[in-house]
Amino acid sequence: MSEQPAGKRAGRVMLVLAWAAALLLATRFFGDWEDAQRNPNRNPQSEHGNGYIDVHLASTRQGHYVADGAINGQPVTFLLDTGATQVAVPTAVAQRLGLQTGAAILINTANGRATAHRTRLNRLQVGDIVLTDVDALIAPGMDGDEVLLGMSALKQLEFSQRDGVLQLRQSTATQPVSQPSTLQ
Repeated sequence: MSEQPAGKRAGRVMLVLAWAAALLLATRFFGDWEDAQRNPNRNPQSEHGNGYIDVHLASTRQGHYVADGAINGQPVTFLLDTGATQVAVPTAVAQRLGLQTGAAILINTANGRATAHRTRLNRLQVGDIVLTDVDALIAPGMDGDEVLLGMSALKQLEFSQRDGVLQLRQSTATQPVSQPSTLQ
């Protein structure tokens, strides 16, 4: 067997390294693209108006609304679910967030009956919309790490859908505080 010249050997090594770098970049690009398809609302933008905050969410190709947000200041991913009565937090996510487990409650799910536990969320945030003291459930058997954003949170907002975009609106107008009348 004859020895290859050093220049030819170095050229082959560079070619292999170039292909490896190209594959790494392609994997990274398509991974990011796939993540954006699964959650097109990684950083929901907010619009502030006179007395309101709006957040617009794009739907996934399946028509769902998924958005990054926070519970008690810690990042989570929400799946908006107007059919869910409560915000439902998977057990593993609840443990990561340090949520307190409250009273047990029997719930009906798509998979049948299950026992969940009540909890309260001190702070829930999507974009600049912030809700406080929100009722929630710690739901066993939920796969994944998405928190179902149910009506216990959504009922505090106005929402409308058009052309694959969901608009969430929180009123920021403060109600005038009535002063007690004094009888004379």
